[in-house]
Amino acid sequence: MSAGAEGVEHGEKNYLNHETTIWSWLTTVDHKRIGLMYLFTITAFFIIGGLAALTMRLELARSGPDFMTPDQYNILFTLHGAIMIFLFIVPGIPATMGNFLLPLMIGAKDVAFPRLNLLSYYVYVVGAAMAVVALLNPIDTGWTFYAPYSTQTKSAVILMTGAAFVLGFSSILTGLNFVVTVHRLRCPGMHWDRLPVFVWALYATAVIQTLATPVVGITLLLLIMERWLGVGVFDPAMGGDPVLYEHFFWFYSHPVVYIMVLPAFGVVGEIIPVFSRKPLFGYKMVCYASLAIALVGFLVWAHHMLVAGISDPSAIYFSVITFGVAIPTAVKVFNWVSTMYKGSISFDTPMLYAMAFVFLFMIAGTTGIYLATLAVDVFYHDTYFVVAHFHYTIQGGAVIGLIAALHFWFPKMTGKMYNEAIAKVAFVLVFVGFNLTFLPQFVLGMQGMPRRYFDYLPEFEELHMISSFGAVINGFGYTFALVNLLGAWIFSRRKATENPYNSLSLEWQTQSPPIHENFRETPTVDDYPYAYGTPVEGGGH
Repeated sequence: MSAGAEGVEHGEKNYLNHETTIWSWLTTVDHKRIGLMYLFTITAFFIIGGLAALTMRLELARSGPDFMTPDQYNILFTLHGAIMIFLFIVPGIPATMGNFLLPLMIGAKDVAFPRLNLLSYYVYVVGAAMAVVALLNPIDTGWTFYAPYSTQTKSAVILMTGAAFVLGFSSILTGLNFVVTVHRLRCPGMHWDRLPVFVWALYATAVIQTLATPVVGITLLLLIMERWLGVGVFDPAMGGDPVLYEHFFWFYSHPVVYIMVLPAFGVVGEIIPVFSRKPLFGYKMVCYASLAIALVGFLVWAHHMLVAGISDPSAIYFSVITFGVAIPTAVKVFNWVSTMYKGSISFDTPMLYAMAFVFLFMIAGTTGIYLATLAVDVFYHDTYFVVAHFHYTIQGGAVIGLIAALHFWFPKMTGKMYNEAIAKVAFVLVFVGFNLTFLPQFVLGMQGMPRRYFDYLPEFEELHMISSFGAVINGFGYTFALVNLLGAWIFSRRKATENPYNSLSLEWQTQSPPIHENFRETPTVDDYPYAYGTPVEGGGH
């Protein structure tokens, strides 16, 4: 593999100092800069959403009202869910690490449509601005905007659903761009069976973004029409059907779980071979599993509705198909563990987060089987068991995957090295705090504690207090991690080498940080099955 970037010194031009004016950043079509702009924007929303969650958990630490009313709690709950889902997790890894890394990993100079890429960012900014304005006018529907309540409440539902509608366009544009980029811009020798697993994950995610997002867009448009124009679609009082809204909403919102998590699968598939000093076990099956998850994800939406009054045959079908999702997911977990087996494992921070991801997502997947079981779901539905399962899937999956990616590719993105000791302390706080927050919630759900409740019986107080204490630790962990990375970027004098981890994948073959054009000359991939073929002595995969 040749990338034509050997011998490039840190003092030379790179994408960060290629142009330095604010205008050059605002009008850039460089995929790397756009990825960074996404990263800083979603991080701001992550902090806001996280503070909302921490405030709720402090209120729930003891039974009885402490410092907010039930209405304020509902508003805060909606703010946390809407910000975290629509403004942070959905763009998450694809818009940040995907934008930055996809062209680098396939040997391209940029994405297929650079101007469209910039447009997708500004569409996201417009949608985010609409959402912020809407959330300043208290909304208490929850992030799902379930009808008919969402068509009857006097809060700014139209503006918030309009914001989600606009944000959907950003997601669609990004997905289309990624699909065309993977098909058309691979460098010579980068055949489909040599694509990095992260690229495969991004490709599967882009397909979901392109096909599923229009459904929720139309659904939200119908909701706006019903509320604004009085068209009866979901409200029974006007001849509508609220269960129809649930079908439309979850047809998108279950695949969107894989928009959040599939890229994290790709991140873990890149990290584990590097720090295990071994080729990835079962490369092709890992890639096919990503596509299988994307496909099956479109067929299981109504397992969210097993108690909504759907027919018995439908409930049985969705239950059985949901069990099927476990198969490709288990294939991935088996291959990751097999890659680590008898490997020379280096417990650097990215590897710690990757291993935590495998552990946490196994809990998420196992508890998902409970919720897919008809008889069990009747009891666990709308309890804290669902809250815990959801957060093990999203925070334990998508968020931990993003943090792992930031630590792994930080040297490539910034040309600096972070403080490893602080990063490991932050990891311990995140891991301990996360499990301390959500493991008790499984028990609360088993005991019958409903979710979304402002108050509860005193018998649940001890577990709620443990959960709230864990949330504080978790918050400190994320704060340490983000401050460590930002401080290293601004203040660290430790320069990163071009390939500090001795990885064989293509993005590590150019300088750190990359030059504006990514590579000095078009890379070529020679006759071996992508970087998972032969381990490099002393590191690599």
